[in-house]
Amino acid sequence: MPFSPSVDRIPPRTNNSRLTHRLTHPTHFISKNVFLYGLGTGSTGRSYSTATSARFEDEDPYWRRVPQWRDVSAEEFISYRWQQNANTVTVNPRNMAMLEKFLAANLPDSISQSQDSRLRQIQTREQFIEEVFSGIEASSMSPRLTPHLLSVIDWHNPLDDPIRQQFIPIKSSLLPDHPALEYDSLHEEEDSPVPGLVHRYPAKALFLATSICPVYCSYCTRSYAVGVPTKSLNTKAVQKPSRKRWEVVFNHIENTPVLEDIVVSGGDTYMLQPKDILEIGTRLLSIPHIKRIRFATKGLAVMPGRTLDPTDGWTQAFIDLSNQGRRAGKQVQICASASADHHVRLCIHTHFNHPNEITWVTREAAKYLFKHGVIVRNQSVLLKGINDDAHTMGTLITELANMNYQPYYVYQCDLVPKVEHLRTPLKTIIDLENELRGTIGGFMLPSFICDLPGGGGKRLACSYESYENGVSTYRAPGLTKGDKGTKVYEYHDPLPSEDVLEEQSNEDVGNEVDYPVPEERAYAQAST
Repeated sequence: MPFSPSVDRIPPRTNNSRLTHRLTHPTHFISKNVFLYGLGTGSTGRSYSTATSARFEDEDPYWRRVPQWRDVSAEEFISYRWQQNANTVTVNPRNMAMLEKFLAANLPDSISQSQDSRLRQIQTREQFIEEVFSGIEASSMSPRLTPHLLSVIDWHNPLDDPIRQQFIPIKSSLLPDHPALEYDSLHEEEDSPVPGLVHRYPAKALFLATSICPVYCSYCTRSYAVGVPTKSLNTKAVQKPSRKRWEVVFNHIENTPVLEDIVVSGGDTYMLQPKDILEIGTRLLSIPHIKRIRFATKGLAVMPGRTLDPTDGWTQAFIDLSNQGRRAGKQVQICASASADHHVRLCIHTHFNHPNEITWVTREAAKYLFKHGVIVRNQSVLLKGINDDAHTMGTLITELANMNYQPYYVYQCDLVPKVEHLRTPLKTIIDLENELRGTIGGFMLPSFICDLPGGGGKRLACSYESYENGVSTYRAPGLTKGDKGTKVYEYHDPLPSEDVLEEQSNEDVGNEVDYPVPEERAYAQAST
């Protein structure tokens, strides 16, 4: 049945009634009881009235399903300090104890059977924990999970839970790497004139301000540089947040007048202190040829309470940047058009992959940002068995649009090692766009993108030159560095797994896959 945003609210693969409340009952506690003052030196100046604090307690305390947080108040839960201190579960190769303790306390004795035939032998808590530890050893990313994420995982069905699959690896689900996979598959280091600045497009550059994130995704495209080393990837090109390193980046930007657009990322800018956000933003604002500044963070998806925390200044730092511009006689807009001699657009790019990541805290954070003029765009990654069907992706897009988070990109999963079990064929993303187009206003439909291996940049997935036998080819004529604009870039579909081959054999199809030819690409039609 076609996706219908007005009827279909919960992804069909999520048989979890306790998540329904979070997807269908938005609330409204932000009101005139919330006060904003100047940022000052380290304090946000925000305070909540007693009435507003009481309003927190009227909402679904979804975190209390985790036994150790049964007595945690809403005000504590949204606190950035509480989330970060002893309550974020961090794993490294020498210390698995924190995760083991959490899993032992939250998993049932008997594990629900998975829909994935490779995981059906996992039936007990002990087997699950053993599979997780083996999966971590084989992965390129060590898990790091916030209380928000740990609270939205269905621990009664952990094998098939879409949030668990993104952050906690299971050894039996992993597949052999495709021969074309490589760390730094986008060749970011090759496109870096100075460490921590990727300058691939003529007028845009990516500033990697840190290599730390609030959580670590199993499918991270920057696993070569982000997070702690693992047993399978024991060396990483870490970009530590250093003012000495930042100064080299700033100098290069100042001396490269063709640059107009800077994306500040990492790692994750959520892990920068408010003073760091202000320092980076102020320095970039002072450069006359910079017209657009974007800050990238997954924090809004995995730790949304920080936006509502009256003791933390991260969000207010963005508002303060706008005020700085006006005090300097330069009109600074938070992603809004204006007529001025030097106007700069500021916005946040975030990363939601599944509707189950969204709770009432997420919605209230979105309302707060929207109320104060901060535009947020979302970038999702297409992941097998998580969001690769029209129902789930359509629900996510609609939920984001309803929160005033613009659905911006859906990425084809990059060709990095240890994620073969999460990659989808290119045909999946093309078919998904075709099915979703027309279900929501065109300006809220994201672009479905393939970020080309080898540093070819972002191209519409449907814009391939050829697509045969699981290999698609693209060109990137807009790139001007060296031969980038003329060379051919290849994206490789995942190799068929044994269960797929068996299914094809049973259907008397053989090993051939029906890939579309260029003449069939009628997907890039005008937005409705």
